[in-house]
Amino acid sequence: MPLTGIRVLDLTRLLPGAFCTMLLADLGADVVKVEEPIGDYMRWAPPLVDGQSALFNALNRNKRSLTLNLKSEAGLELLLRLAERSAVLVEGNRPGVMERLGLGWDVLHARNPKLVMCSITGYGQDGPFASRAGHDINYVATSGALGLNGDRDGPPVPLSVQVADVGGGGLQPAVAILGALVGVERGGPGRRIDASMMDGAVSWLALALAARGGGEHVSRGDQRLAGRHACYRIYACKGGGYYSVGALEPKFWAALCEAIDRPDLVELQFAEGPEGIRAHTAMESVFASKTRSEWEAKLAGLDVCCEPVLELDEVASHPQVAARGLISRMRTGVEVRPAVPLRPDWRRLDPPGLGEHSAEVLSEIGVGAERLAALRKAGVV
Repeated sequence: MPLTGIRVLDLTRLLPGAFCTMLLADLGADVVKVEEPIGDYMRWAPPLVDGQSALFNALNRNKRSLTLNLKSEAGLELLLRLAERSAVLVEGNRPGVMERLGLGWDVLHARNPKLVMCSITGYGQDGPFASRAGHDINYVATSGALGLNGDRDGPPVPLSVQVADVGGGGLQPAVAILGALVGVERGGPGRRIDASMMDGAVSWLALALAARGGGEHVSRGDQRLAGRHACYRIYACKGGGYYSVGALEPKFWAALCEAIDRPDLVELQFAEGPEGIRAHTAMESVFASKTRSEWEAKLAGLDVCCEPVLELDEVASHPQVAARGLISRMRTGVEVRPAVPLRPDWRRLDPPGLGEHSAEVLSEIGVGAERLAALRKAGVV
C-alpha cells in the first residue's frame, strides 16, 4: 500500500478527523487512534452494533486504538515518544489546547523535525472566530453555502451531507497531509497544517463566487445548476418520486425533448423570464404524467443525462453501486469502500474497540507488561 510504514497519530474525535485519518488508513497508513480513557464520544452514538456505534465503525476501520490520559505527566511523555516515531499527528482541538497540554507545535517539532502536524478546527488557528464553537451547519452558514441551498422563495435548507465536516475537515486536510509528506520525503522539514472547516466550505464555492464577482446574480434556488433553467433541475413524477434532469449540453437537451415528444422546448433550454416559466411548467407537466419507474423504462439507454432520485434505502441495490462494490454490510455495520481504492486488499482491520491495541502500540516504544500494568493502575492507559 502507498502509505505502508507511515504512522499517523489521530487525536481527534467525532466526524471530521476520523474521516481524514480513515482516508490515510485505507491507503495503508498505520493510524493509531489516541483516545481519552473514556473514549471518542462517537463510540456511544446510536445505533449500536455489539455495544459500539455503527457510526463510529463507519469512520474508523483500519485503525488501532490506544487510550492515554494526556493530562497526566506519564501519558504526555508516552505521546511524545510516539510522536518521535510517527510521520503525522492529527488533532481537532480548539486553538491553544495542544499548547496547554504541552503538545504545541514547537514542542512536537523539536522532538521530531520531520513530523507533519495537522490541526483541524472550525474556523482556523487565527482570526476573530478562531476559538468560536461550531458544527457543520454553522460553518456552511458562515461560508455562504447554506444560504444558497433551498428553493427560490423558501428558507435555506440544511445540507444532508456534512460538506464542511467531510470536505473541509476530512478530505482537504488529508490531501494537504499527503502533500506535506511528499515534501518531507524530498528532504524538507515537517510542517504544521492549519485546516479550517469553514475555509473548506468556502473553497467549494469557487464557481459561485466567481460568477458573482463577474456581475452575475447568484441567489438561492436561482443558479445555473440549482433550478434556474428547465434543463437542469428536479421534477416530481406521477404518484410520488422524483427525477433528476441534467441535460446541460444542447445535444442532451435536444435528445430529451425528442424522447418526451416536446421538440418545441429545444429552443427554450436556457430561457428565462416568461419563456423560462413556460419551459419549466411544460417540463413539470411532462414528468408528472408518468411514474418514476415508467420514466426509467422510457429513458433507459438514451443519452439524456436523466436519472431517478434514489431514496437512501435504494442506493445499495442500484445496479451500478452494486457492480462497483461501493456498499458492504460487515459484522460491524454498513461500510462504504474508499472512493478510489488503490488495491483490492485495502481493508485490513475492523474498527477497534476502545484501547484494544494499547499494549501492542506501547510495546513498540519499549513499554513492557509490568510498566503497562502500573500505567493502567494509575489511570494513564
